[in-house]
Amino acid sequence: MLNSDPLWPRAGDWASPVNDEWADVALIGMPTSRTSLSPTQAHETPNAVREALRRYAALSDLRIVDAGNVREPDLNEQGAIEAVAAVRAELVIALGGDNAATVPTALGRWGTAIDTAGLITLDAHHDLRDGTSNGSPVRRLLEAGLDGHRVVQIGIEPLTNSLAYTARALEAGVTIITREELRVRSMDDVMAQALEIAGAAGGPIHVDLDVDVCDRSVAPGCPASVPGGISAIELRTAARLAAAHPSVSSIDLVEVDVAADSADERTVRLVALCVLEAISGAARR
Repeated sequence: MLNSDPLWPRAGDWASPVNDEWADVALIGMPTSRTSLSPTQAHETPNAVREALRRYAALSDLRIVDAGNVREPDLNEQGAIEAVAAVRAELVIALGGDNAATVPTALGRWGTAIDTAGLITLDAHHDLRDGTSNGSPVRRLLEAGLDGHRVVQIGIEPLTNSLAYTARALEAGVTIITREELRVRSMDDVMAQALEIAGAAGGPIHVDLDVDVCDRSVAPGCPASVPGGISAIELRTAARLAAAHPSVSSIDLVEVDVAADSADERTVRLVALCVLEAISGAARR
């Protein structure tokens, strides 16, 4: 049981939205997992992240609300899109769920502005597969009208992607920044480039933080994480930098299977810290 200290207010336990009241930051759970390419309990992760948040301090005076979990987003994607669209906040943080959560979150925030929208992914994979799964969100958003020239993919691992999907990304105009490039560039530099490209048309930007971009030592709860990924602090930095940008309207944190996490819950705790980094970034707008 966590101890109680009146001088150390804990994060989490944020109130539900009230009517049409505006918030600075809103959390929403997007428990997708039914279409995952591999068996996962990722739908259990949003609530686990909420519990992990209580381990950390609440350091922001922003108005923060928690809109709860979307009911069965895999079975009712349109309903999930509408649930996100109904959230009145400067920044929406979606807690996945697998990467299928990216589609309703982005579409719900972009609305009719998809023709000017941008997408940044921190992910080991291109997510350009055919069909509907956690391996297809980027392809589906492109087909929905997103311009590939305003898509930036950071942390791509060539050995976990086929040449066909890399070719598909390049044909669409996607900017690819591989893990190799991240060895010689700072996350600050990379995110500045990505935000400029994604925001070139002046529209809203969605940032997909697929935690399997991280090294497997810090993200064992991600089924597809591999040795050689980015560090925990790099992902946290990306979350903060993204949220600080005024054009970023939404962020998702996905691909964590709480049931596969290590005993010390390091992956879920990393997601919770990314939420707090994003809140810190939003406070700097």
